[in-house]
Amino acid sequence: MEQQRTEATESLLVRQGNNNLVYNEENSGVGVGDGGSVAVSDVTTILGLSTFVAACIAFGSGCALGYSSPTQFSIMEDLGLSVAEFSFFGSILSIGSLLGAAISGKITDLLGRKLTMRILNLFYIGGWLAIAFTKTPWLLDLGRISLGFTIGIFSYLMPIYISEITTKNVRGRFTAIPALTVGWGISFMYVVGSFVSWRTLALIATIPGLLQLLPLFFIPESPRWLAKVGRDEEIEDVLLCLRGNKADIFNEAAEIKDFVESLKSSSKEGMLEIFQKKYVRQLLTVAGMIILMNLGGVNAFAFYSGVIFVSAGLSSMVGLTTLAATQTIVGIVGILLIDKLGRRPLLLVSTAVLCFSSFLTGLSFFLKELNLWEQGSPVLALIGLLMYTGSTIVGAGITSLLLSELFPINIKGSAGSICNFMGSFTGWIVAYYFNFLREWSSTGTFFIFSAFFCTNFILSATMVPETKGRTLEEIQASISHSSV
Repeated sequence: MEQQRTEATESLLVRQGNNNLVYNEENSGVGVGDGGSVAVSDVTTILGLSTFVAACIAFGSGCALGYSSPTQFSIMEDLGLSVAEFSFFGSILSIGSLLGAAISGKITDLLGRKLTMRILNLFYIGGWLAIAFTKTPWLLDLGRISLGFTIGIFSYLMPIYISEITTKNVRGRFTAIPALTVGWGISFMYVVGSFVSWRTLALIATIPGLLQLLPLFFIPESPRWLAKVGRDEEIEDVLLCLRGNKADIFNEAAEIKDFVESLKSSSKEGMLEIFQKKYVRQLLTVAGMIILMNLGGVNAFAFYSGVIFVSAGLSSMVGLTTLAATQTIVGIVGILLIDKLGRRPLLLVSTAVLCFSSFLTGLSFFLKELNLWEQGSPVLALIGLLMYTGSTIVGAGITSLLLSELFPINIKGSAGSICNFMGSFTGWIVAYYFNFLREWSSTGTFFIFSAFFCTNFILSATMVPETKGRTLEEIQASISHSSV
């Protein structure tokens, strides 16, 4: 079997050479013979519609993440919640995400990408309706956990689906779009939540789910999932739908079928398969980045940005509105650059900025506590939070993209479940304890966040390969070839 896998890898590497693609072992990069230009077949109407559905799902996830920030005080007052009870409400999103993450890979492998989206959309809409019409805290928490469940699966499903339906020339920027719209969803909650009641805001948040109800019946299934489950006769039709009726999809279809077939003959499916030596590096890299990103306070910033601004002596409305603009600008820049500069450089820059911005925010609280530079400390906090938010959009998007790129389809489900579960667990810990940590020491909390991002930078610099300009099969071929 190992010989079959090696032969399949060598065959694909030869095909890479024939297509004028060169893998550079020294820097894990690629040279693209056509200069990385985007062909007409790279972007089609149906691909745009599929990305729109993914963007709606991601926007809805952002709405769920950002909901607790502008509504904290009004929900506590209307329902009589204590700080501990609201902290539980905020963090229970991560508990639901834990449940979703634990089965995310298996459920999407079993049901397929499309059917999973349809089912989860019902959980999403139902969760918001439970929050909007609740009279008791338990129904509020039930709606929140339903939203968390959808996020736990969607956070794995969205980058996987987009990466499996796009071409190598546009995979990075299209996969980064959901990360940007997550930020838009968070910002939307921040801004609109300042003007409407928390119940009305929950009803407004159902809109992304309603918008995707009809398109979900028209978008195609992933061609790679079709190959995985043996529905080879549908692959060409799906690729023609995605690339256009006049596109030459013969080589792409053959590459997908050949590689999936080689995986079936050389390895098994199952959770234990991911722990083989040949997958350890990828698993440690992606899981480590996701864990450290969450320990760096991503959920805390998303859930409690308004509170952080007030604590730093800033206007909540001004701060949250500025965050929305920053997320948009930085996110668009990241989308434009990810397929040109590559994943690795952007990841290193974003992680370094996250480390510095967390330190800067901690420094602002330190100066405030000592009554030093009273006029300047709020400015430092604003700069730190803006830098943090913008860099999170880029960093989180690239981490999700690497999860979809670095694992072959036979163990991608297991890898996704493990990585997302561990990320959701650490995210829940930070979200639940953040208010208590802030009461202990805001300065110390943000300095701890900075230390986690410093560790993440070291991990990214030493372990993350460059994957731009190659198909998913070519990435796996080069990884397998280097491990033989």
